[in-house]
Amino acid sequence: MSFEEFEGIVHIPPKTGPARWVFGDHYTIKADKENTNGSLGLIEAMVPPGGGPPLHIHHDSDEAFYLIEGELEISNEKRRQIVGTGAFVFVPKGKVHAFKNVGDEPCRMLIIFTPAGFERFFTELGVAAEEGMPAPEAAQYAADVEKAQNIVARYKAEYV
Repeated sequence: MSFEEFEGIVHIPPKTGPARWVFGDHYTIKADKENTNGSLGLIEAMVPPGGGPPLHIHHDSDEAFYLIEGELEISNEKRRQIVGTGAFVFVPKGKVHAFKNVGDEPCRMLIIFTPAGFERFFTELGVAAEEGMPAPEAAQYAADVEKAQNIVARYKAEYV
């Protein structure tokens, strides 16, 4: 990961960090286990309309979302709620959840994992997303689902 450190402070310049396509969503890892001493993982995400993961649970990390622009449906096994630009959502470890872009435009958000570690899931699963590179064909998503099922347990999470 490209980052600068000065006097113990980590700076990630704009448009840097490993970028991956995962299920058609674009994820850029801005902070990870290595550059935060395991404290947190931070991902900048662009989720197209209809995009987002299925219900899942993190057994070892809390997850938070800050929606920069767009609309998301946040859900668990019993309830769904639409949240918009400026919303913050915190999901403690052990809670089943999912999100889905229910708007007509891509949504942008920050995803935080504490402690760090789950951000590596995106690096391992995803397809490289270089600047200006289009999303993989939809056929790739089926392969992503199968691969995700095989690796998610390594990151102490599971699909429900």
